[in-house]
Amino acid sequence: MEIYHFGFLTVTWMDIVDVLLVTFLFYRLYVAMRGTIAAQIFLGLLLVIAGSLVARAADMKALSWLLKTLTDIWVIALIVLFQPELRRLLLFLGRNPVVKFFIRFDVKEYADIIIGALEELKQKGEGALIVIIRTTDIKLFVDTGLPIRALVSKELLVSIFNKRSPLHDGAVVIKDRYIEAARCTLPLTAVERIGPRMLGTRHRAALGISEQADVVALVLSEETGQLALAQSGRLIMNLTPEEMKTQLASAITGVASTKQTSEARRAARDYAFEAREAFDR
Repeated sequence: MEIYHFGFLTVTWMDIVDVLLVTFLFYRLYVAMRGTIAAQIFLGLLLVIAGSLVARAADMKALSWLLKTLTDIWVIALIVLFQPELRRLLLFLGRNPVVKFFIRFDVKEYADIIIGALEELKQKGEGALIVIIRTTDIKLFVDTGLPIRALVSKELLVSIFNKRSPLHDGAVVIKDRYIEAARCTLPLTAVERIGPRMLGTRHRAALGISEQADVVALVLSEETGQLALAQSGRLIMNLTPEEMKTQLASAITGVASTKQTSEARRAARDYAFEAREAFDR
C-alpha cells in the first residue's frame, strides 16, 4: 500500500518495515561490536566496499578489479573476523521471547542440572540460594549482584557457591537457562521462625523474594544439608532431591495466571506457609 509519492519517489508500508528491520540489525551489530577491535575491522571493510564503488564509477579498471576481488570474499571474511560478535548477536536473538515461543528446551535436563549441582554442594558441605525467574522481572535485585550472563551448568553453580569463591554469599538468579547474576541481595521476609524453629538468612531471603515476585527460590542449608523451595509466599522444607526436581519442573512449565498471582500475593501478605517438617536453619 502506497503511503507517499513524490515524483519518482514512492514509499510503502513495506519500505518502512524494511528500513526499520535493517536499522535494528545494524544497531544490534553495533552494540555487539562496540568497544572491540571488530569495530575497526568493520569500518575498514566498509571503506573497501566504498572504494570499490568509487573505482567502478571512475572506470579505474585495475583498482576496480583488485577491490572487487576483496569484496567477492567479504562474506567469508565477515564470518571469520566477526565470529565472537556474530555469536553474541545470535545469542541475543535466541533469547528473544518470540523465538523462545517456538523453541522449547528440555525441562527435565534443566532441572537435573540444578538439582545435580545442589547434591554435589551438599556433599561438600556448602550452602546455596538459587532464584529462578518465571514471569516477574526482578531487575532491581539482579542489579545488586555481579553480572554473569552464562548458560547454566552444574560446574558453574558449584564453582559459584564454593566457600572460597567471592561470589558464594547472596543469591544466583537464573532466567531462561542463563545465570543472570551472582551474589545478589534479596529482600528478607518479616517472618523469622516457623513454630519453634528460627529461619536462617537464606531461607528468609528465598521466602522474601517469593512474596514479591513470581519466582522459584531453591535453598540448600549449609548447616543441615536440607533442601527447601519457596514459591508464591510459601516455603516447602526438607525436600528430597527427587521431590525438589519434581517441584521445580512443575514450576518451570507452569504459567501463573492472573488469579494465581493474586492468590499468591494474598497468601504472602497473610504469611500462609507450608512445611513438611521443621528443620534446623
